[in-house]
Amino acid sequence: MSGDTERPVTTRTSERGAATRGALLDAAKETFITSGFAEAGVTDVVARAGASVGSLYHHFSGKADLYLTLFEEFQKRQTQRTRQAVQEARAAGETDPMPQFLAAARAYLEGCLAERDLAALFLRGDAPPGFEVIMRDRLRQWARRTAALFEHEDALVVVVTGALAAVVQEVTLSDDPEQARRMTEDALRIIGDIRHA
Repeated sequence: MSGDTERPVTTRTSERGAATRGALLDAAKETFITSGFAEAGVTDVVARAGASVGSLYHHFSGKADLYLTLFEEFQKRQTQRTRQAVQEARAAGETDPMPQFLAAARAYLEGCLAERDLAALFLRGDAPPGFEVIMRDRLRQWARRTAALFEHEDALVVVVTGALAAVVQEVTLSDDPEQARRMTEDALRIIGDIRHA
């Protein structure tokens, strides 16, 4: 009988914990976007979340952990977007790696535009110490995944990943969303033509 009463309490506690964690992340995102990472305080985040400092430290080790968690969750969404785009291209019969790469690139850029404020947060340089190392590591991982598409075309991988990284920065930090969308289309067309140049 006591087992029956414990389970709902655990479930409610877990749901409440998940809700608190989500509220803290949402509050951190808004606080970091409006104030910047360096200027944001833990008290700003908990006040916006309607939570306590203790609850923040129950879920996260501090302000940097909130930032890194936001980054990791954004990257997971971006990975899902790009994988789905490549799978759809392959399902449609596309075997050439360049159209597959461009489908993934388009999905990644669209994700940056859909979550523009958050994507820009990670590119502005106002981040926890050591974040630039994490970003460089992500870029290397991405280049390795791209290299798997373009077997024995190492120079092409360097060119297309470098070009796309620059486009991501420009599109994400653009003040004009329509200009960013035009730049996305133009850049993807140009990158697609690189192989034939």
